[in-house]
Amino acid sequence: MKLDSVITCPNCGARHQERMPQAECLYFYTCASCAAQLRPNTGDCCVFCSFGDVSCPSMQAAESGSAE
Repeated sequence: MKLDSVITCPNCGARHQERMPQAECLYFYTCASCAAQLRPNTGDCCVFCSFGDVSCPSMQAAESGSAE
């Protein structure tokens, strides 16, 4: 399971590598470059699923068929 994801800000295009929490979803993320407050897109569970290059741990587990 991958725990690091690069979030790309849709406002300014800045990219920041972040460690994903394993036990919870991250619903809000503030871009360190432009201070935009990111929220998940409709249908996504968290900001990593919307703006990250790697899905969150719960989605990775669901995609692999394991229950973590």
